[in-house]
Amino acid sequence: MKSSCGTRFTFLALYLFALQCVYAGSFHKDVNIHWGNGRGKIHDNEGKLLSLSLDKSSGSGFQSNQEFLYGKAEVQMKLVPGNSAGTVTTFYLKSHGTTWDEVDFEFLGNITGHPYTLHTNVYTKGLGDKEQQFHLWFDPTVNFHTYCITWNPQRIIFTVDGIPIREFKNSESIGIHFPKSQPMRVYASLWEAEHWATRGGLEKTDWSKAPFTAYYRNYNVEGCVWANGKSSCPKKSHWFTKKLGKGGMNKVRWAQRKYMVYNYCTDKKRFPQGVPAVCT
Repeated sequence: MKSSCGTRFTFLALYLFALQCVYAGSFHKDVNIHWGNGRGKIHDNEGKLLSLSLDKSSGSGFQSNQEFLYGKAEVQMKLVPGNSAGTVTTFYLKSHGTTWDEVDFEFLGNITGHPYTLHTNVYTKGLGDKEQQFHLWFDPTVNFHTYCITWNPQRIIFTVDGIPIREFKNSESIGIHFPKSQPMRVYASLWEAEHWATRGGLEKTDWSKAPFTAYYRNYNVEGCVWANGKSSCPKKSHWFTKKLGKGGMNKVRWAQRKYMVYNYCTDKKRFPQGVPAVCT
């Protein structure tokens, strides 16, 4: 009896460990550094740490090898320190085509001593205009912090260090498009956008500080892999039915009350005829 129980315990432990390993991402096997001409680099044999660099000639970026129709994508990032004005560091999902879907984390750089702006947006059928922006409660250049996008049939949840800061619900019942039919890849990039990124383009990139470098580590994606025109989902995936309970919504309200600096839902100058229906 002891031997049987011990065997079952050992098998269970190995099974749980194997489940963890299935989703332990590696930059070597899971992504392709698809632009930058050597400015994107993987720094270790296990593929846990990757850097992207930007100089006056080019930025750099990577994309996932697989496409997903729903999933949970997360990574830890440490952003460009010092004067990062005009730079944009990203982690996002995007489909192909002219009527694409997209879910964005974009970090807009700033001059030394001023905070980054975390810019979030959701595009459906090529249309965005759903921006919410935050100044984070920490300096994202000092240590690594975890950024996560959870995308399921009912909602998209943006989290920072496990704290939900935004929820975009499926509101198709009132005529609002929701990303549900176009598979998306995971992307990350570091590029220059000095014409708009910092104070609307007033602060330009100081190229004497180049190259600018951002770091990514512990990349991890659980998702419904898209292949041959259909998706295959992992069984019993918590993220597929994830929703925010009372505690989660309280955290969203906390983050938005204390750290949100722009919300398209309250921009009456931009929408003089009334805010979008999804906001009501």
